[in-house]
Amino acid sequence: MNATVSLTETLLEELYVVVRTTKSLLVKANPSVYDFRPAENMRSFLELANHLVQIPHIDLAILQERTEEEVRLLEKKLSAGNIAELTHVLEEGYHLVKSYFLSLSEEDFLRKETKAFYAEKGVTQAKWLVEITTHAFHHRAQLFTYLKQTKHEVNMFDLY
Repeated sequence: MNATVSLTETLLEELYVVVRTTKSLLVKANPSVYDFRPAENMRSFLELANHLVQIPHIDLAILQERTEEEVRLLEKKLSAGNIAELTHVLEEGYHLVKSYFLSLSEEDFLRKETKAFYAEKGVTQAKWLVEITTHAFHHRAQLFTYLKQTKHEVNMFDLY
């Protein structure tokens, strides 16, 4: 196995850590906290959960150079109101991302650049995979914090 395939698989494994642990965190969430918002200018728990579970789908659409309008429509289509729907969106998105990245040649993974509708310049597919993974970890940490703030029984072991 070459180093590029190994790197791709490692990043996908890390992204799946987010998928697996996010699903576990969501199951712990009492529906009474769906409207919880730590501050007026922050997302509610359910809004954050939707954003988090949509990251694979949405970031994949963005890296594939979908327009802003197409991305906004996809966000609406993927919007979920309960844990079963949220986890389905997350799993499905992960598998789409995994299929996309494993289908790339080494040359495309390392050198092909695509540009987000909001960006001035493109970035490589390798950088996109790092971005998707770190983006998901960032929002999973927020979700964990929301659960802590609402007195749910969660601890660091829920993150591994």
